[in-house]
Amino acid sequence: MIDLGQYQDSLTIQRVLHTARTIAIVGLSNNELRASYFVGYYLKRHGYRVIPVNPRETEILGETSYASLLDVPVPVDVVNVFRAPDALPGIAREAVAIHAGAIWCQFGVINADGARIAEDGGVTVIMDRCLKVEHARYMGRMHWLGFNTQRVTSVRAGFQ
Repeated sequence: MIDLGQYQDSLTIQRVLHTARTIAIVGLSNNELRASYFVGYYLKRHGYRVIPVNPRETEILGETSYASLLDVPVPVDVVNVFRAPDALPGIAREAVAIHAGAIWCQFGVINADGARIAEDGGVTVIMDRCLKVEHARYMGRMHWLGFNTQRVTSVRAGFQ
């Protein structure tokens, strides 16, 4: 059994969010109805450089899609994983090989071997958390569907 608490530390999450600029999303789908697409879209809208990693696509969200992390031609701050848990050890090896700063495993992507490989290679691990949800929580943008109204109120428009 894996202790997820060590991979969900709020200070680590905030540090990764505040320092990251380039995020490679492994398993990013071109289907607008998939969670990975929405997360990628959200991250682009909030100023991150999003790099799709999906061997089945050539372009997603207007960006070139790469077959693997090893093919990405620029430094990657965060590897965001939208793949089955059993794929994590291989992805972690690639993240270590490209010197990624962190590997962020989405909800349900839990694999102790993958976490160990990443940590042993000096890569920060965040596991079983959604990057979009955590960004919204810690960057002050917790709102419906990613639209920032710039204010929090219980008063309806027109009654102020």
